[in-house]
Amino acid sequence: MTFELSGIGASPGIAIGTAMVLESAKIEIPDYLVSTGDIPAEVERLRSALGLARDELLRVREAIPKDAPQDTRLFIDAHLLMLDDPALRERPLRLISEECRNAAWALHHERERLLEIFERMEDAYLRGKREDILQVTDRVLRHLVGVQPPVLSGGAERIIIANELSPADTVLLKQGRVLAWVTDFGAAISHSAILARSLGLPAVVGTHLATRLMRSGDTIVVDGDHGTVLIDPDPTLVEEYRELQERRHRRMELLELEKDLASVTLDGEPIRLLANIELPDDVESVRRSGAEGVGLFRSEFLFMNRTDTPGEEEQYLAFSSVLRSLDGAPVTIRSIDIGSDKTVTDSNLQPSHGILNPALGLRGLRLCLRRPDWFRPHLRAILRASALGPARLMLPMVSTVTEIVQTRQLIGQLQRELKAEGRPFAEDLPIGIMVEVPAVAMAAHCFTGVSDFFSIGTNDLIQYALAVDRGDDDVNVLFDPLHVGVLSMIQHTITAGEAAGIPVGMCGEMAANPHWTSLLIGLGLRELSMFPGAIPEVKEQIRRTRVAESRVLALQALAGNTGVFDANDLPDSS
Repeated sequence: MTFELSGIGASPGIAIGTAMVLESAKIEIPDYLVSTGDIPAEVERLRSALGLARDELLRVREAIPKDAPQDTRLFIDAHLLMLDDPALRERPLRLISEECRNAAWALHHERERLLEIFERMEDAYLRGKREDILQVTDRVLRHLVGVQPPVLSGGAERIIIANELSPADTVLLKQGRVLAWVTDFGAAISHSAILARSLGLPAVVGTHLATRLMRSGDTIVVDGDHGTVLIDPDPTLVEEYRELQERRHRRMELLELEKDLASVTLDGEPIRLLANIELPDDVESVRRSGAEGVGLFRSEFLFMNRTDTPGEEEQYLAFSSVLRSLDGAPVTIRSIDIGSDKTVTDSNLQPSHGILNPALGLRGLRLCLRRPDWFRPHLRAILRASALGPARLMLPMVSTVTEIVQTRQLIGQLQRELKAEGRPFAEDLPIGIMVEVPAVAMAAHCFTGVSDFFSIGTNDLIQYALAVDRGDDDVNVLFDPLHVGVLSMIQHTITAGEAAGIPVGMCGEMAANPHWTSLLIGLGLRELSMFPGAIPEVKEQIRRTRVAESRVLALQALAGNTGVFDANDLPDSS
């Protein structure tokens, strides 16, 4: 009898094959004190385990096929960098030396501290990075306690079923001609999921029950588009999914051929498609996607996974690298969006008191204005980089006009400093804001006089508007981008921007969903920014859309008739 298991579609596509369930070897962490005389040996054990873990990852990187996407190496490199992070080296070594703790317990203790920090993060993307901490530390702990990792064996037609998978595991799966993977845990925005999308491996995560309900040898269908897994499907269902596979294969071939076509509607309206990035190395994926530039450079990633604060010169080199690499394409740099919900290790960047609700606390621009000692070098680095290409500065978590005025005054002071020093910068650097606070969306006309552009951050806007924590499984079903109240806020922001003659874009996850592209165009958006991999499908939808028809869709939605805008039922404008 066919049984369906639901999860999160982490990587699109359909796979049909035989399940191979990986038995998870649980790591039991010993907890004991070591004698003073044994401390040097325990220190050496930790250093040796870190070195062995590094050697493993280097071997994985060497095994990556030359024609694999650049993202493949970047994710393995990210884990290598984490192994070098002082948080995984210095603090555990200090626990061994100062408190006479055994190496495995010291590393485990530091891991739990880091996981708690990431778990408090409101941003789902950043919260998903906790998976990488688990994977890297597990690799080291296995060497410390002598536990072997699950064996990723099996030939063609295998679909891996596991508790969790790391990016390194994912590379090995692709190398072993595995068709797809399903996990009990994981996030759609984790490194492993992103890497699966880059490698073209369908994946479903967060099923909670996969390893318990499936057995090796079961015939299964993985539908990464809808986040479902069919166990023991009947022949008729298998044939239907094979037909869907073939149709999807032909479609992806067509998208690849059309990636360099203009992003323009059937009636000639150009829609600007930009990419969201985290680090300078992401530029390669921007080029491959056919994006016209960067609509969101999340600068806070330069501050994370380290114990110090990057200086002006380091930040300048990062920003200038992106601007130079994109050869004149626009780059929008968001000023640091950290705070109580996006915690970093440096105590200078922490709020001075505890906060009960981190999503509404001291974060983003609020925190920046409290910390001019490090906000100043950050802005100086952006200003200096602006001399190298068409840069824009975007301010996050804005609540009041006063915050923008204060920031502009600070930028004016820094421009005078740079001019006195003889350093070049763009004197007309556009300064815009993220519209993610509902009050700002509804009063957007009051912000046009101090903003050069708006970018709607739907992730937070929806969360705040609907009083729904998007990371909470108990209420996640209420997180509805098509709620008439949310759509009204989006349209109100667009209308205010149009009246003042300033551009309005969108950089939240809503922009990356091709099923909603026509609706967003109908609401008046002409600039969308998203993760690079989403651009080809969004562009395809744009090229099949007529503006007049999309306006009808928008009017229906704003009238409360949102049923017709279900992600699977939007009309085809072709």
